[in-house]
Parts: sequence; structure tokens; C-alpha cells
Amino acid sequence: MPVVHAEAFVPVDPATAFAVSQTTGATRRHWDRFISEQHFLDGAEAPAKDVRTFTRQRFGFSTVSRYVSYAPPSNVGMVMERGPWFFEKLGGGWRFTPSEDGTGTLAVWKYNFTCRPAWLAPVAERIGAGILGFEIRRRLDDFVRGCGDPEVLRAVRSDAAGSV
Repeated sequence: MPVVHAEAFVPVDPATAFAVSQTTGATRRHWDRFISEQHFLDGAEAPAKDVRTFTRQRFGFSTVSRYVSYAPPSNVGMVMERGPWFFEKLGGGWRFTPSEDGTGTLAVWKYNFTCRPAWLAPVAERIGAGILGFEIRRRLDDFVRGCGDPEVLRAVRSDAAGSV
């Protein structure tokens, strides 16, 4: 099973980095060019373990995913329940840990996947690792910019103040 890994430093604390990663709607689309649409399913209004989401990525592929872990401010994990025909399985996890020098957060994003049909998987997975790796690194770059964007940070802080 191929694993795609990317990591970056963001100059905010882990709680803020985690909160940015979980934004939705216009705030999410402001920093995350990977998606064109995303929303919760089954009446859910916020992320949590076992909550399902619908995501349409910018090329039109869509997935239904389920949170398998949700542990603010340190990590979140999801698995695909339904998605593009070429993925047999897809899962991902985002981890946020304080940097060693205390000036920010190390964001580590990992995805694993298998492709179908089985006879094509060896070739498809090599190609997929390159494409998915590129997309994840680009998305993480967008996340880094989002963690420094005053509009995104204002929305995150406003949401945090409203939930107190």
C-alpha cells in the first residue's frame, strides 16, 4: 500500500493549526485550492469521530469520507467510504505537534491508498503516488499560507470565541 507523506512548519500553535485544518465553507475554500465543495453529511454540523463528509476536488472527483479519529489539537484521520473508481482504499491523517523550539507547529500529512483493478494496481499505484504526492504537497503549501492569512486566522479565532 503506497504512502504519501508531506510535512511543513507553520508559525502558529497546534490548536490554531488544527482549527485552520478543520475550517469549512468559504474560509476553507479561501486557503484550500484542492477542493471546490465540501460539507458534512447525515445532519452533522461539526467534525467529530464517525462524522461523514462529502468533498469534491477541483478536477471534479468526489469522495464521501468518514472521520476515524478526531483529537484536537493533535490529529485527525479519515477514510474514504466512496470515491473515484480507481481507488480501492484511501485514508489520510493529519498530525500537528509543537515545534521543538516552541515557535510554531510541525504539520505532518500522510495518505495511504490502493488502486483498482488489481491487475493495473502496480502501475497505477506508482503513478498515483507521484500525482497524489504532488497534490498533497501543494495542498500543504496552501495550508501553510492559510495559517498566515489574516482572514483565515480571524475566522478561526471568531469561531473559537463563539464556541466558548
